[in-house]
Amino acid sequence: MPILSDNVRGAFFMVMSMSAFTLNDAFMKALGEEVPLFQAVFLRSIAVVALLAFLSWRKDGLRLPSDPRDLKLVVIRSVAEAAAAYFFITALFNMPIANVTAILQSLPLTITLTAAVLFREPLGWRRLTAIFIGFCGVLLIVQPGGDGFSIYSLYVLGAVACVTVRDLATRRLSRAIPSMSVALAAAVAVLVFSGVASIFVDWVPLRGDRGLQLGGAVLFVVAAYLTSVMAMRVGEVAFVAPFRYTGLLVAILLGVLFFGETPGPLVLTGSALIAATGIFTLWRERRFARRRMPVMQRLR
Repeated sequence: MPILSDNVRGAFFMVMSMSAFTLNDAFMKALGEEVPLFQAVFLRSIAVVALLAFLSWRKDGLRLPSDPRDLKLVVIRSVAEAAAAYFFITALFNMPIANVTAILQSLPLTITLTAAVLFREPLGWRRLTAIFIGFCGVLLIVQPGGDGFSIYSLYVLGAVACVTVRDLATRRLSRAIPSMSVALAAAVAVLVFSGVASIFVDWVPLRGDRGLQLGGAVLFVVAAYLTSVMAMRVGEVAFVAPFRYTGLLVAILLGVLFFGETPGPLVLTGSALIAATGIFTLWRERRFARRRMPVMQRLR
């Protein structure tokens, strides 16, 4: 029986992670047909926080940042995570799942551009062209001024902006802070935000099928968190990262099969542009990484 390479295993975990995240989104979208937004997010967050706290405790990862700079970055990241959850799930409750997922695929491009502006990371004309083409893909999906446009398209863009802030804050954290503690802080922020907001909505009882949907959302979001960590711990990032776009294929399939959502040609074209430019950006990162690698290391 052949032994899988680290890159193949990393790609497998990335496919599993993106599929699990999208399945979680599908369960939350189905739950939103009857259950208020903040009730659904709050109930899901309770289970997620409990599991992450247990895992952090088992791995001795429950440590607060001692550096005030790191503490500030953790707070910024956690607030951005809570805001992103609000914008994303609100849009998910009111838009086709494939459209929401497709717009989110622009994240590698927005992070690259923002890092270049704020942190003066190098950005050549090829990367800039890829970002522009990816932005055109987003416009095809959002369709501002067209029949397919709604205010919830802007909510997804708000989620993209918040996740960009979250990821850039993460990049500035020192390595002394355990990743599990950072993730737990973000989960607690979502729990607190949704818990306070849920006070002002009328809760509804969870019928048997809605309870199962909530359980499915918890199961798949936890699986997504775990496999995403596994994906980043094995294999080369530049090889593994492009497989995140499989989540878009899963979203289109789920939308067609369970929600009667057939994406139009503009959505498909925009999705293809975003995926292509993202993969191109990652491919160039891999090339530059190999160039910077010492010759003797490449010959091992």
